Amino acid sequence: MNFNPTPEQEMFRDNVRRFARAHLAPDALKRAHNPNFPLDAARLAAESGLLGITIPEADGGQGGTLMDAIIAIEEVALADPRGADAIQQGNFGAIRTFAEYASPMQKERYLPGMLRGETLIGLGMTEASAGSAVTDLETRIVPDGDGYRLSGAKVFTSHSAEADVFLIYCRFGPGVGNIGSVIIERGREGFSFGKPSSYMNTEQWCPLFFDDVRIEADDILLGPGGFKKQIAGFNAERLGNAARARALGEFAFNAAREHAVERRQFGRPLCEFQGLQWKFADMLVALESARLLLYRAAVQADIGLPSAQDTALAKLMCNRAGFDSANEAVQIMGGTGYCDEHLVEYCFRKTRGWMIAGGSLEVMKNRVAEGIFERRFSQRPPRPASPVAEVSS
Repeated sequence: MNFNPTPEQEMFRDNVRRFARAHLAPDALKRAHNPNFPLDAARLAAESGLLGITIPEADGGQGGTLMDAIIAIEEVALADPRGADAIQQGNFGAIRTFAEYASPMQKERYLPGMLRGETLIGLGMTEASAGSAVTDLETRIVPDGDGYRLSGAKVFTSHSAEADVFLIYCRFGPGVGNIGSVIIERGREGFSFGKPSSYMNTEQWCPLFFDDVRIEADDILLGPGGFKKQIAGFNAERLGNAARARALGEFAFNAAREHAVERRQFGRPLCEFQGLQWKFADMLVALESARLLLYRAAVQADIGLPSAQDTALAKLMCNRAGFDSANEAVQIMGGTGYCDEHLVEYCFRKTRGWMIAGGSLEVMKNRVAEGIFERRFSQRPPRPASPVAEVSS
């Protein structure tokens, strides 16, 4: 089994690294403390061919592999942790599901702007009563003449404060089989936003409200029966989440290593204290193990979309390794690591969020267990037994 990247992948990695260090790294700290999406980084990435990496060339993409996209997001994150969000948005997020299932007309309307880093798409899944239990969503779409009407609300929607267009999960009828999705632009009549809130990492989100919003037939991405396809596309987003988490952990590891070599206490460099040496050993083992699971998920993906089991294993390990490494880096660097003048503090806050977003660690463990036992384990309480009809004597 060969774990070495191909010569072409090594060349691609080197090119992305040079681009990221030259064009993104100088403003990395500034982007990290800006609550707005890094559109400048997205446009720079687009100019360098780093958006739409896995999207076919016929649709305006690069026609590359999921592994290529993983390499790109890793190298950008190692130079500019916040700037890597632009690579996520242009390769792994809602754009991936959109590009996989959109009609030719939908692609023509929206994809060019997304691939230029100009059009920002948000993904509306979560609701007040439907988080990890996303199939409990209540946002509904009902027929209305030759179109539809959308009603409901969403919370924690990615890039909701700024997105131009949204991919909204909704219900066409009862049951999982009637869940699908629609595309809706900002500014549509009946579509409004609540007060912005800030996450721990300073990024903002707004509640979304749909009050009988008119939806044309051409706005439907996936109709009834589309839920499984949407979740399959969402697995790619989870790998983008995993790749950034692991890479930010590596960024923090590198910063802490440099600090441990240069910083002296009690007349010795910090790296000479065994307690810190063991921290670095644990961090490296976790980061390298996470990388192997991440790469396996990417290279074993069928038709460009990874399996649920490989995705769950990779996300679980990468989220843990990324946060634990950032956490230890803060501890090793002391006041310097805890200060907002260093990106290690940002990596700590950012990686903490990925242990929740895109499928919590607990949900990933559930998915792994299902793979182990080759069966589904419902988290819902057992249904009450049907009453037995009274038989007359």
